[in-house]
Amino acid sequence: MTEHTESAALRVALAYHRAWTSGDVDAAMAYVADDGFVCRAPGGDLSGKEAFRDYLHGFVQVNTGLTDIAAFGDQEHALLFYCPHTATTTTAPAAEHFTIRGGRIAESTLVFDRLSFAPPQ
Repeated sequence: MTEHTESAALRVALAYHRAWTSGDVDAAMAYVADDGFVCRAPGGDLSGKEAFRDYLHGFVQVNTGLTDIAAFGDQEHALLFYCPHTATTTTAPAAEHFTIRGGRIAESTLVFDRLSFAPPQ
């Protein structure tokens, strides 16, 4: 992944990203705020750490790899751009924007094309 700025927020986002993409949801969740976390994702918002854990765990089960593209950040925000691999695609891009507060991810906006990850017809 191309890292243009090694900022505090980017370090947190990358540590989270490396944990979940290696299949370790518990390690990834250590970077997520315990209170007030929200993820804005295709299909609807996920409020709270446990709801997000369930969502992430579901995707980790079908994730087979990853192509990292870019990573940017400042002291409070980070943006990751990558292509997750599943049985149906290795080229569908995804992006996540993180807001970091107190060294943890307080908010995430996740963007991807849901149809690219649907089971083949």
